[in-house]
Amino acid sequence: MKNSKLFQGLRHHQNYNVRAIFLFVIWSILSCFITGCDNFVDVDLPSSQLTAEDVFEDKATANAAMVDIYTKIRENGLLTGGPSGISSQLGLYTDELTFYGVSGSGQANFYNNSLLASDTEISELWTSSYNQIYSANAIIEGVNASNALQAKDKDQLMGEALFVRGLIHFYLTNVFGNIPYIITTDYKQNSIVHRMPENEVYDLIKKDLEQASKLLPEEYTGTERVRPNKWTSQALLARICLYLQQWDEASDASSSVLNQTGLYVWPTDLSSVFLKGSSATIWQLMPAIDGMNTHEAETFVFTQGPPSSLAINDELVKVFTTQDLRKDNWLKAVTDGTSIWYHANKYKEQTNTGSSVEYSIVLRTAEQYLIRAEARAHQGDIIGAKEDLDKTRNLAGLNKTSATTAEEIITEVLLERRLEFFTELGHRFFDLKRTGRLDTTLSSVKPQWGTTDRLLPIPESELLLNPNLAPQNAGY
Repeated sequence: MKNSKLFQGLRHHQNYNVRAIFLFVIWSILSCFITGCDNFVDVDLPSSQLTAEDVFEDKATANAAMVDIYTKIRENGLLTGGPSGISSQLGLYTDELTFYGVSGSGQANFYNNSLLASDTEISELWTSSYNQIYSANAIIEGVNASNALQAKDKDQLMGEALFVRGLIHFYLTNVFGNIPYIITTDYKQNSIVHRMPENEVYDLIKKDLEQASKLLPEEYTGTERVRPNKWTSQALLARICLYLQQWDEASDASSSVLNQTGLYVWPTDLSSVFLKGSSATIWQLMPAIDGMNTHEAETFVFTQGPPSSLAINDELVKVFTTQDLRKDNWLKAVTDGTSIWYHANKYKEQTNTGSSVEYSIVLRTAEQYLIRAEARAHQGDIIGAKEDLDKTRNLAGLNKTSATTAEEIITEVLLERRLEFFTELGHRFFDLKRTGRLDTTLSSVKPQWGTTDRLLPIPESELLLNPNLAPQNAGY
């Protein structure tokens, strides 16, 4: 990552003095060294480590180091909105997207469910994600060792780093299954780690998020929602409890977020949901350069047919009723005069707009309402579940739900999640997995689908470097 791009990521936070900028350059060099490694455990820290410690003796450079991690998340790994991220790859992997690109490419392998452990795309997802975790651990260790940072600043940075560590591990375990949970920058320790059962990984994720919730402030740092606050951590915790079928905890965590009515205001029209200033956004990733917008728009939007890469699956388009305003607002038809294709149109801006108008959203309040609706239905709170479900339905122009039983509500919630979160960070794939519907749903539309496709392969290169990561996931 170029240092010039890293500096752009600081523009909304504060002005940096000469010493702060000098130390940030050192941190950037160290950071680039880390992310340039072939994997997350293959080298010790560079000789600049002693100098890098100075980063955590200054609030400005410590914040710069944290902001740099968000830049990495946006640009690479699982959560990037680019073609290599899970928004597109898992959309192709399931039934959200249809592929029109070159056969034999990485995207084609996802679409055809023909992935190999030697694929560079698999290695990139793993390596970039663990490098982000490594960077978060470097923040945690640097803040712990700092004698100069004030307590509130240490809490903020520690809370953010713990949140990031939990966040990335959450996506890794949902994609790869049993994984190592990395909590140190010690390369010797990391080089011999073992994979852990998913339930143990979830326990550690919850522990990190619960600690982050205690450390992070209730308000956002700065004027934008690009630095996590307490409710950001609670929002992810709500999702995790939902996945674990811990209905009481899921409902309580989502309520803690939705009760912050001074921060989170439900939108009145769909066109505002994906704008950077949306009051329904909980956490988003800021473009690296002011005026630029999202990788998602660059990935999904096309202007002429046939598409050169991917488009919304025709069967998904058919699921939207004519009354559903999301079809007109979040999908766009493109025709060559004979055929019609649709692309995701949640993010619309592909070029520099002078001042950025769209940021990549990671967490938003619509999910919290649907988490609580599902959890309440499982708890037997039919009235509360219907009220939450109707939040997204009504915004989409649909009538209130006619469901009357818990089972009917849960079925409608899952349908609503499909319509609400398409092409957003793998929600469809994860929902099918956690509800046990993956095989029955995809085997009928994906000829090469097999039960073992519920997990991606562990990168072959990682297994060669550390045999403790064996055995390989079944089917690979």
